[in-house]
Amino acid sequence: MDGTTRVAELPASHGALWLAESFRMFRARPLQWMGLTAGWLSITFALILVPFLGGVIANFLQPAFFASFAIAGYKQSAGEAISTGELFSGFRRHMRSQVNLGAVLLLSEIAIFALMAALGLPMANEGDQPFTMAEYVEALQGKEWILALGFLVTVIVKGALWFAPPLIAFHGMPTLHAVRWSVYAALANLGPMMVYGAVLLGLFFLGLVPWALGLIVVLPLMAISTFVGYREVFEGREQSLK
Repeated sequence: MDGTTRVAELPASHGALWLAESFRMFRARPLQWMGLTAGWLSITFALILVPFLGGVIANFLQPAFFASFAIAGYKQSAGEAISTGELFSGFRRHMRSQVNLGAVLLLSEIAIFALMAALGLPMANEGDQPFTMAEYVEALQGKEWILALGFLVTVIVKGALWFAPPLIAFHGMPTLHAVRWSVYAALANLGPMMVYGAVLLGLFFLGLVPWALGLIVVLPLMAISTFVGYREVFEGREQSLK
């Protein structure tokens, strides 16, 4: 571990404060943050629709997008103007390491999917014909726990690597070095991470009613919290959250 890097160990309540601070920042620049998240979703979904390699490329680019959110958050906190052009600022900082991190995340997702298949998650109908929705729901009966397990493992992996994109962007860390620091910081702040995840999940459900209009606010909060959480854990910026 780098002796110059420090990790703050915070009370569990700070997980909710990260989102409260993110909302304060969102209120100050709502159009810019809605533009940033709309651009991210548009590019990601457009790539996913490209046959064969589109989904892979989209996965590789996700850490760079979240590094961009962190950079935009840093600029706003420093009193600088931000715009939708900040969406690509993370692509200009150690892009190779960000892509490597995307590869780590993709391999993790493949491993989780393989685990779920090995545990008996239905994959194909008889004769390799695709399931209808009704057929899949019927085939899934009694195996819902596999989906729950897969979701839980995915949340753990995503949480463990949550700090890695800003660590690469701000500290120039190689991918594996950033992964080690992110896992260490997440374990050291397990309470705040759990509270943050629970509150964010609750906000997502609330945002889906009605017609998912609330996601216009919830998605920017998620994006901004990438910076807020990193700043408090690695830079000791607690005063703004009290």
